[in-house]
Amino acid sequence: MKKKILTFFIILFLPLNIFAYSKNIIPGGESIGIKINSDGLIVVGYYKVNDNFINKNNIKIGDRITKIDGKSIDSIKELTNIINEKISDNNDINIELVRNKKIVNSKLDLVEENNYYKTGLYIKDNVVGIGTLTYIDPVTKIYGALGHDVVLNDNNTRVEVKDGNILVSNITSINKSRNGSVGSKNATISFNEKVGTIEKNIDTGIYGRYVSKLPNKSLLEVKSFDEIEKGEATILTVTNNKEIKEYKINIIDKYYNKKDTNKAFGFEIVDEKLIKKAGGIVQGMSGSPIIQNNKVIGAVTNVVVDNVKIGYGISIITMLESGDKLRN
Repeated sequence: MKKKILTFFIILFLPLNIFAYSKNIIPGGESIGIKINSDGLIVVGYYKVNDNFINKNNIKIGDRITKIDGKSIDSIKELTNIINEKISDNNDINIELVRNKKIVNSKLDLVEENNYYKTGLYIKDNVVGIGTLTYIDPVTKIYGALGHDVVLNDNNTRVEVKDGNILVSNITSINKSRNGSVGSKNATISFNEKVGTIEKNIDTGIYGRYVSKLPNKSLLEVKSFDEIEKGEATILTVTNNKEIKEYKINIIDKYYNKKDTNKAFGFEIVDEKLIKKAGGIVQGMSGSPIIQNNKVIGAVTNVVVDNVKIGYGISIITMLESGDKLRN
């Protein structure tokens, strides 16, 4: 009787711990444009009005303005319209902020300058950039990219997603990396060519649903962190137009205490063609899939600024587990 009860509970609870991602995935490497519409308006800086800063003491860089007088707000246009209404009514403007994941109630001060009322705040309602697609699950069509979160350069604050898209991107040139200075890919983004949604922006990457036609590629098996070996591997990335190329790297170490982070293992760029083209790792390369023995082991995430040929990778299993949570 005890044996039957034990078996019953194992069957009942086991599915809660099983991930449904595919063991064979479509490897990425494509350059993607990224556009995230923020959940609220992001404060990124201040400017002077009549030679003085206003709102600097009660509104901080990195705050998200989410409500004005109890009404949710998502765009700069909405903010402008509400301010114009409030000015005509001569009312105070009460706002709700999110600061360090906590709600803060405050006031928005306005000052007139040259017949215009101004807030003294630089704000954004969306963020645009480029990166690299890591994988697509051929069954669920969930994708993962970047291997790290999208943050504001102004203050390193993570962008909270209201919604967003990944888009077709074309690499036009590369500013080469040099020790002490990380370069970047330069690209054009086709804003009318959506290939996927953005539903999550978390520390392991951006995730969503791939909505375009699936790339015509052979599936590759995924490899667990424990199976990663020191030695030869390759990355898939774009250095010109839309052409994905494979470049040689060496896996130099694994970090068991960081196996679930975006610095799970270290690698070195050894491909002379990539070094000549980019100098090493550049911005925009994040998310480039890493292949070893014809299996996907992870993705490029970070670069060592003092030695731009050295970088870090995230385990593909960590990304797949993060993406799989979109099913819930």
